[in-house]
Amino acid sequence: MSKAMLEIRDLHAYYGKSHVLHGVDLTVAEGEIVSLLGRNGVGRSTTVKATMGQVQATGSIKFKGEEIIGEKAFQIAYRGLGYVPENRDIFPTLTVEQNLILGEKKGKKSRWSLDDMYQLFPRLKERQNTAAGVLSGGEQQMLTLCRTLMGDPDLIMIDEPTEGLAPKIVDLVADYLKTLKERGISVLLVEQKLAIALEISQRVYVMGHGSIVFEGTPDDLRANAAVRREWLEV
Repeated sequence: MSKAMLEIRDLHAYYGKSHVLHGVDLTVAEGEIVSLLGRNGVGRSTTVKATMGQVQATGSIKFKGEEIIGEKAFQIAYRGLGYVPENRDIFPTLTVEQNLILGEKKGKKSRWSLDDMYQLFPRLKERQNTAAGVLSGGEQQMLTLCRTLMGDPDLIMIDEPTEGLAPKIVDLVADYLKTLKERGISVLLVEQKLAIALEISQRVYVMGHGSIVFEGTPDDLRANAAVRREWLEV
């Protein structure tokens, strides 16, 4: 495996007195796409939120070899860790282009330009002067994915990017993820759609009850009917 970009060890996370994560271990290497799978409510989103400094947590989270647990979200983002939340968090009164420009990291030349974003999702080019709040759900998802990229992250964590999207938009999102891999960006993907996760990932983790219950390649998971039946299938 390549050098580790993100190393999570013995991660516990809490919402108040509720103990949600129970000793999660997870690694993402340079240039690797890793999917975190599992049913709703098992702790997948909490894992990425804890990594981003948004949830009370203990244990160890190292990004590019440096401990980041306890840092604030903006400090973690500035280190080069991008995060696309499930609820998208666009600025509704600003235009598409203004949202994208807000994503830029000041004082650093990015590998990505506005033109790159418009090539990835031509629909955003058509809507560049439109207020983001009137975009469709699929267009808002494209905007959120691209705004995060404008900050030039080395690793991007993406929470349920295809949730509620039409099949055509889902295919666009899958292409976007492949583009990230081609550009050498590491990805930690939280995804419900097993087919996409297995197609684009080098490795997968399955989560159940706040712990990792399986780690392996997509082929390992395809071959393990017992794990899929117990932890993934509805």
